[in-house]
Amino acid sequence: MSKTMAPNPTAQASDGDRMIVNMGPSHPVTHGTLHIVLELEGEIIVKATPQIGYLHRGVEKLGENLTYQQFIPLTDRLNYCSSLMNNVGYTLAVEKLLGVQDPPRSRVLRVLCSELARIGDHLVCIGINAVDIGAYTAFLYMFKERETIYDLFEMMAGQRLHSSFTRIGGLFRDIPAEFEPLCGQFLESCERTIDEMEKLLTHNPIWADRTKGVGAITPENAINWGYTGPCLRAAGVAHDLRVAQPYLDYETYQFDIAVGTTGDVYDRYLVRTEEMRQSLRIVRQCLDRLKEIGPGPVIVDDYKVALPPKEKVYTRMESLIHHFKLIMHGIEMPVGEVYSATEAANGELGFYIVSDGTKSPYRIHVRPPCFPIFSSFDEQVKGRLIADAVSVLGAMNIIAGEMDR
Repeated sequence: MSKTMAPNPTAQASDGDRMIVNMGPSHPVTHGTLHIVLELEGEIIVKATPQIGYLHRGVEKLGENLTYQQFIPLTDRLNYCSSLMNNVGYTLAVEKLLGVQDPPRSRVLRVLCSELARIGDHLVCIGINAVDIGAYTAFLYMFKERETIYDLFEMMAGQRLHSSFTRIGGLFRDIPAEFEPLCGQFLESCERTIDEMEKLLTHNPIWADRTKGVGAITPENAINWGYTGPCLRAAGVAHDLRVAQPYLDYETYQFDIAVGTTGDVYDRYLVRTEEMRQSLRIVRQCLDRLKEIGPGPVIVDDYKVALPPKEKVYTRMESLIHHFKLIMHGIEMPVGEVYSATEAANGELGFYIVSDGTKSPYRIHVRPPCFPIFSSFDEQVKGRLIADAVSVLGAMNIIAGEMDR
């Protein structure tokens, strides 16, 4: 070999018998552009160094050049496995700054959308983790239900993945008449699928061997790292923003917080499984409330915040002026700052917004739940087999779009 063509140093053994191996940025188990540099002694991980930023798109900076309404589609691209929860979290932050509240029917629909998105996200997380470990059959069961959820989203918003369904002050539109019976059918089907999934995984000795005791973390350590969501609750901390800091009337819904004991991969699986059951329970309550509320508006009746109906725009000059002002000049925001957080599928999803009174935010910061969890990856896998890195990463449910922004 020529002296000028030395091999890549990251592929060579170093420090005695240690070897450096690159996991990613294009790797089947990362399910996105993640890069982890593993330092190995044989098959034992000595050190794991995450390298992030491959999916950084400057979302926060882009927000400074868009109106508050135009930023909604960018939130779809954060955690793209549950984009509706991002929509809801962002619009709640803007509404908090504005001091407006969406109508009762809209609040119920936002809860319904969020819980369906949570179920879909957990199905993807467990299904992908299962197929990475080798449980392909369970993956097929779960993705069947995920497809049904996307069909429901398409019926609601016209889009399957990046829905952009919310608006500041409410929703893009009401659900069609056929949505409720189809959603009811999905609830029954999904309940049966979760039962089948548990038969395939929960008492499966191979699944247990690959997940029990792997990636365990104490409650104190999880809190110190900044864990939230299923990973924190799996460690035994019963913290859920839907209960601790209720929003969208969550305090009026009946559901239980799923909590684990050891914080390992197996407990994270159990917590997400139980959370899906609780989300199904919440969705059933939402369908009952929609029947009680009946037809009604799904967006505020304030034309300084929400666009007037099209029929009024075409027939009334005042509505046409409001439409023009909102489209061209945006919402007149008060000067101030706000932080609003919601319980997303992976944990606390927060939006910090600073307004200088113009049509665009002075600053938007997104608090992604993935980042502090992924920061602890080295501690989670140190001393474990290289195969355990796959199950730990899958149980963390790292979404690069959310983490890198």
